[in-house]
Amino acid sequence: MLRAGIVGLPNVGKSTLFNAITRTRKADAANYPFCTIDPNVGTVVVPDARLEPLRRIAKTSVVVPAAIEFVDIAGLVKGASAGEGLGNRFLTHVREVDAIVQVVRCFDDPDVHHVSGTVDPVRDIEVINTELVLADMETIAKRRERVAKAIKGGEKTAIAEDAVLAKLEEGLNAGRPALAIALTAGERALAKQFFLLTDKPTIFACNAREADLATADSNSYVTAVRAYVKTHLACEAVVISAQIESDLVDLSPEEGEAFLKELGVHESGIGALIRATYHLLGLQTYFTAGEKEVRAWTIRIGDTAPNAAGAIHSDFERGFIKAETVAYEDLVHCGSIAAAREKGLYRMEGKEYVVADGDVMLFKFNV
Repeated sequence: MLRAGIVGLPNVGKSTLFNAITRTRKADAANYPFCTIDPNVGTVVVPDARLEPLRRIAKTSVVVPAAIEFVDIAGLVKGASAGEGLGNRFLTHVREVDAIVQVVRCFDDPDVHHVSGTVDPVRDIEVINTELVLADMETIAKRRERVAKAIKGGEKTAIAEDAVLAKLEEGLNAGRPALAIALTAGERALAKQFFLLTDKPTIFACNAREADLATADSNSYVTAVRAYVKTHLACEAVVISAQIESDLVDLSPEEGEAFLKELGVHESGIGALIRATYHLLGLQTYFTAGEKEVRAWTIRIGDTAPNAAGAIHSDFERGFIKAETVAYEDLVHCGSIAAAREKGLYRMEGKEYVVADGDVMLFKFNV
């Protein structure tokens, strides 16, 4: 299962957000730096409104949604790349995740300590990104030293690798994360082998006050974050209120809906954040639907039908013959598999078929 790491400065609401996302109280959330030391890990259900219509069509009571893992990582401080704070431990934990959710404080509260003394979300982003860039520059310097020996021996692959490392080094020296450095598809594939921290897909979570959630679009901190990450990092920023989300953990769905309505908010920011993180990881969903259950299966964008079959069991992929497929929208519009088949919307797909998000599938295989 792919993992998204929740990172940020100490005391910006990471652990509170983790508890809200995982609907647990697993992570300590206290008003002092380095409250979290060892990472907390939790499995998170991906909200998907398509499951309920499919459940009604399949006439089943069992629904199994898609899931991903979130990791609550200790707060990073200026100088982490040189060992400050939890330093290398933090960076190691970041290196182990597949994507980053960077939490940024977007509220003023004198009762909540800020490690820098004042609230400035763009400065906070730059502090964290600088530390990640510095760590990556060290990784690249060491890699280039090793590659140099192979280049002396005339290895062509080493020469190609060093050329990519040089491009990355130049970009990092200019303060750009590896993900924002222009590389060809082949160069990008080589860069993945270096496991750079700034090469991980990233999304920013603007943590706002409860009272500001309904009017977040006019929050000056949120506006500044959105403009900065779009211009400098080519990333997305979503707005959440970690404290509100934490309060919702203890409420029933009906009570939670009423609570959000009172605040002038239609949907929990957590749902949007989880879905955005799911897509950030390069994932999409296909479904199987029958009387036994309706289940959402997680695959990578671009996967073929045999790859999708393998998500269920390796035997399905190994012995793949064909996939009976119908688009979610077509199935819901028709109201049943039989009706979709009569209208020619239920089709057979072979090994080359690239699965679309929302496909409802039944696999034929022979082992």
